[in-house]
Amino acid sequence: MSEFHGSASRSAHPRPNRTPSPETRGTGLRHRLAELRGPDVPAKALDARALAALAANPGCRRRAILDGAGVDKAALASALGAPSGFGQSQFALTRGNAFEAKVKADGGAELLRLVHSRLDPGAEPPAGAAVPELSAPGPEGRTARTALALREAVRAGGWTLLDHPMLALDVAGSLAFLEPDAVVVHPDGGWTVVEIKSFPMLDGSADPAKVGAAARQAAVYVLALEEVAARLDPAPAVRHRVLLVCPKDFSNLPTASAVDVRKQRAVTARQLARLTRVEEIAATLPEGTCFAPDRSAEELTAAVEAVEASYAPDCLAACELAFHCRERSRQAGAVTPLGRPLRAELGGLATVEDVLAAARGESGDPDDPAVAALRRAAALRAQALAHPREVAPCP
Repeated sequence: MSEFHGSASRSAHPRPNRTPSPETRGTGLRHRLAELRGPDVPAKALDARALAALAANPGCRRRAILDGAGVDKAALASALGAPSGFGQSQFALTRGNAFEAKVKADGGAELLRLVHSRLDPGAEPPAGAAVPELSAPGPEGRTARTALALREAVRAGGWTLLDHPMLALDVAGSLAFLEPDAVVVHPDGGWTVVEIKSFPMLDGSADPAKVGAAARQAAVYVLALEEVAARLDPAPAVRHRVLLVCPKDFSNLPTASAVDVRKQRAVTARQLARLTRVEEIAATLPEGTCFAPDRSAEELTAAVEAVEASYAPDCLAACELAFHCRERSRQAGAVTPLGRPLRAELGGLATVEDVLAAARGESGDPDDPAVAALRRAAALRAQALAHPREVAPCP
């Protein structure tokens, strides 16, 4: 009888479920990120270029929370008194837009011809390719419209050109909307990412550094496309050879090259998986933390310093806050401004003072390879200074 009453009592007074639903957690996170960004500040979209830079430095919690919250880092850097010259000039943007328009003219006939000749010469020529309309309200609507267009293109067969489709990718618990230049659906149902750049391709080759940056950016699009493909049955093949379209030599005529992004895709996927989730970082910030550019420099400095950064010289070419973080690293005497390879070699020696103390024998474990190497180098330097070689006079 008592067992029955206990059961009835639990049924009549059920314990409240304190575990928030995914919808509740998502709403709470969006509200928290809006507070960090500033209630009246619109979110800055996280594009593939920024996402590739974020994946290249997964240990930087500062960039992860700022990008996740949609903070305009350029405006923030200016408000902190450390504006960065990072980004494309207006001239480069105008030139790039004009070249892209030329490549996509006449329904993308030239672009599709390049895809056919460089990536799929065995397929039928792309005559009369479909170019679906992808406009829809908001990024969520455009993402859904893109997924529908891709599914319809695979079902229809033939060539299809998606001009500026919208893709979504979960990044550390925050959804990023990405817009590749183009995606081409082949007659066999495969999908190819197209990157259009305004830097020249001279004698069939381009600047390796710029090609590498384009490949990392394209790898992000490939990852996002793979998520769309995984929801279809059977899943279409997302090709790991993307098409890079550039001006030929010093003209404005388009040429193209196939770029294999399997390595960049694997690295980006691994690095994105290592990112600390945005909600975990947000939970560690003091109450009232806000990165709105209308706050005072003192408030913004305190807000930015509340989040750990992982500065490296590479950040100068990839992040708007690089000048601020570099100055703070120098003030702290950190070894990170000297580069990631050296930082890795020094192990637990995180500051210049630690390095010098270890070299002088004042601290550090003698069995540590880094400490032993520093002491050996210090001994060789002292020996060289004590017995300098005699320099023969010039004849």
